Amino acid sequence: MYNEKEQLHEITPLTMAVLCEKNEKGEIHTVVLEELRDYYVNEKPTKIVDDACKYFGSSLKGRLEGTKDISRITHKAPIAIDPSSGMFFFPTCSPSNPNCSWISHSHVHQVLPFDSDRTELHFKNGRRIIIDVSYGSILNQIQRTAQFRYSLENRIKYIENTIVKKKNPEKTQDEDAEEEK
Repeated sequence: MYNEKEQLHEITPLTMAVLCEKNEKGEIHTVVLEELRDYYVNEKPTKIVDDACKYFGSSLKGRLEGTKDISRITHKAPIAIDPSSGMFFFPTCSPSNPNCSWISHSHVHQVLPFDSDRTELHFKNGRRIIIDVSYGSILNQIQRTAQFRYSLENRIKYIENTIVKKKNPEKTQDEDAEEEK
């Protein structure tokens, strides 16, 4: 089912999920689901997420602290790996749990209850997976990620608009509206 085994991986806007799996020996590794391919990585999912955060200038710890400061979410907090490219992920359980998987908020199309302890995730590309997390927990994670994303994106827009207005104070509201089109 999984095409490749990779040593290094960077999460990109094409990454849909970073899933925890155990191999035949019971050792944890990762299956990375992307829009066009899936592959194994011999690291824990949270390590891959931490490396991605570092690639974009922070760390998982820093991103979690940022989420806490912006939204006051302290447990199973969503993160912005790179807000400029829309890479917002949420954990399926505590990131300190070695079985933690990470789901891309941007790729989730629909969630359905599978049974009392599992949820079926439908991605925008038509792909479906079943994860060992309750439906209610996943709905909560999606909602919290949406709220965090909204708050962070509004902060970024405010800063951008403030800087633009200071650089070009003669700009009219009509010019601003035209640029947004």
